[in-house]
Amino acid sequence: MAKQFVNAPEALVDEAIEGLLRGSGGTGLARLNAPEGIRVVLRDPLPEGEVAVLSGGGSGHEPAHAGFVGDGMLTAAICGDIFASPPVEAVLAGIRAVTGPQGCLLIVKNYTGDRLNFGLAAERARSEGLKVEMVIVADDIALPDNEQPRGLAGTLFVHKVAGWAAREGKPLDEVADLARRTADGVRSIGLALAACTVPGASDEIRIAADEVELGLGIHGEPGAETVGMERLDGLVRHLTERLSKTAGDGELALLVNTLGGVSSLEELALARAALTSHLAERVALVVGPAPAMTSLDMRGVSLTVLPLQSDLRTALMAPVGPRAWPTAREMAAPRLVEMPDAPETAADTPSDHPERRALIEAACTAIEEMAPDLDALDAKVGDGDTGVTFAAGARDIAGRLDKLPLDDLPALFSAIGRALSARAGGSSGVLLSILFSAAGQAAADGASTADALMHGVSRMKDLGGANRGDRTMIDALEPALDALADGDLERASAAARKGADETAGMARAGAGRSAYVPESDLKGTKDPGAEAVARLFEVLAKR
Repeated sequence: MAKQFVNAPEALVDEAIEGLLRGSGGTGLARLNAPEGIRVVLRDPLPEGEVAVLSGGGSGHEPAHAGFVGDGMLTAAICGDIFASPPVEAVLAGIRAVTGPQGCLLIVKNYTGDRLNFGLAAERARSEGLKVEMVIVADDIALPDNEQPRGLAGTLFVHKVAGWAAREGKPLDEVADLARRTADGVRSIGLALAACTVPGASDEIRIAADEVELGLGIHGEPGAETVGMERLDGLVRHLTERLSKTAGDGELALLVNTLGGVSSLEELALARAALTSHLAERVALVVGPAPAMTSLDMRGVSLTVLPLQSDLRTALMAPVGPRAWPTAREMAAPRLVEMPDAPETAADTPSDHPERRALIEAACTAIEEMAPDLDALDAKVGDGDTGVTFAAGARDIAGRLDKLPLDDLPALFSAIGRALSARAGGSSGVLLSILFSAAGQAAADGASTADALMHGVSRMKDLGGANRGDRTMIDALEPALDALADGDLERASAAARKGADETAGMARAGAGRSAYVPESDLKGTKDPGAEAVARLFEVLAKR
């Protein structure tokens, strides 16, 4: 069974509603005081003189539906158990609580349970003298021949349009007609990489690692078909091609909706894929990317399109109260700002120095060769990329030797510092860039090579926050440069080796990623940065 943030599965929906209300700031939302099993979230106070707009269904789709209760959207939401339609009595209680002389509109997703329970509640409310209209949303296009398509995230466009019309003071028949026109126009289709996990249920590994499900619903049911796993653009193309065939003509609003288990980084990449597809030529408004109508923690996405008419554009662009609504924005191409030119320096004038060239070549080769060993060390005490990071910087410097001012040491140090800042990744790349940049400034002011490099180490310590004994490359670098003051590379190499070896006995790290690693994992393992410094000085000493 998957680990989840749950006290008890049967209490989860009520606790989630309480969390929504407690985090609402004390105004704007309330829960209907009703018997157990009747869960109605409603606006408080209720707006006067407006048609009430209600929706709801099974829980597990948050922020839908309760998250969209507020000014300009829903007047109330009726919440069922997870993936289960709310009972008739709950729907009827919600209708009674919010329906005034202007009447109410029920927006219902096209699932049998929802249609029956909301429909019967509407009939009973009418028999009590209340004015009630109902709109069914059936936006799923996964099965073109299905006479009863499911209601998916397109329901949110209907919420938004109907809520806008109600706030504008339109009568019930006009609100309902606009909602039906929206429901008739929306088209949605989704895909999933992995199924969702229902609280309290055992894990289900239904989708193979090399496959995805296309045309899925929002209740954990299997997709309409299974296709092979592809790169992102290929996956999104399955969706956009199907939408293009059914979306009519003219401009579109596009909702990029993720299903609960997609990272924010992936959401943005999904939006880029959709907004650079052939469908993008018609997209005028973009809503999302955001988890708006989810399926618990499903690793999936759905795309919804709506053909735009002037009143629908106005309705979708209008501001609303609920924070969960992902604001609609006009489609726009990315803007680029030109990067300013760097000032010319001596480093831009290449020069040669055979001895320094040979030394740098030997150092770069050594760093590349030791990369796997450094990564293996770093995997024990960090994130496993020290060797890769160092090797990337070494390759870049080796590749630009003909462009470096080898015969001008201050300029050479500065050029290496700039190269490392642009190419070497991670904090170690930045720290080495600081070292060489500061050394270049000190050498230009007349400092010896050893003193200039030691000045660079001092700046590293100031900005990086590490000192000797903190289990970093400083433990090898500082004693090596101390020993280099008299120009003896062998003494410097021995000092670096001693410092690196001593890090294996340090049970605590004072800086870097190792500072978050337990003592038991650190003891007996040398710091990879210090080891890199020691090996580099050993290579230089041999030359």
